[in-house]
Amino acid sequence: MKILDGTIVKKEILNSLTKECSELSQQYGINPGLAVILVGNNPASKAYVGMKKKACESIGIKSFEYVLDAAISEDELIECIESLNQDSQINGILLQLPLPDHIDSDKMLQLINPAKDVDGFHPQNVGKLLVGLPTYKSCTPYGVIKLLEYYHIDPTGKHIVIIGRSNIVGKPLAVMLMQNDKIANATVTVCHSRSRNLSDLTSQADILIAAIGKPYFVTENMVKEDAIVIDVGINRIDDSSSSKGYKLVGDVDYHTVKKKVSAITPVPGGVGPLTIAMLMTNTLQSYKEYYVN
Repeated sequence: MKILDGTIVKKEILNSLTKECSELSQQYGINPGLAVILVGNNPASKAYVGMKKKACESIGIKSFEYVLDAAISEDELIECIESLNQDSQINGILLQLPLPDHIDSDKMLQLINPAKDVDGFHPQNVGKLLVGLPTYKSCTPYGVIKLLEYYHIDPTGKHIVIIGRSNIVGKPLAVMLMQNDKIANATVTVCHSRSRNLSDLTSQADILIAAIGKPYFVTENMVKEDAIVIDVGINRIDDSSSSKGYKLVGDVDYHTVKKKVSAITPVPGGVGPLTIAMLMTNTLQSYKEYYVN
């Protein structure tokens, strides 16, 4: 059984980006810039923004943070986004989700200039992804593709079952895996909360991808012998033995499932690190589109 370590893949990607970023910054006299908008005081979001800032600093991307009060009006947030759309120092704009309930997340995401949509959430970029045109890919699904590529796991002709149909992971990942592309050409089944006989479907998977957001949801009886399991879930559960009072676990019951499969991602340390790596990749791509292409 092989552990698919995303931390190793992330390190290789960031090392390559660091070299490329340095060369381009010297050539054009300006560093790439990523703006992160954080509305409110969500601890998980704050931690994630901190990791993004650290990644930016490590490879030479200038990080701009906009920490806004949770009570901010939609009009004020719109003004912030539109200002960043016009700022030539900013190559990528990331609006950290979730937003407070009084703000329409879809409306705000659609206001971001598609050329700076390094999260790959704008409908224009999602549409390009669907028809196979070059675009910014959603970072977590993109990370899954890079993980498969690094470990020479070829999805061609394989049956991949994805549990979860979110706009952030499930849907874009299904599209990426069924494309006529280098790491794709799979037969994809997408399952969700209303799928009947879920275990029968997951047990058919050559590659099973869990992205449902429920701790330990995937159990040993749901997985085919020697399947490959990719766990996208990151769930925080109470743990009195931890100094933090919690621990992070995946959607897969890792300790029982790993005995049955040929390869599996850990949580933490699997897909998670690659989400940030692909955000950095997209930001540098946006910079190149503006200065080079």
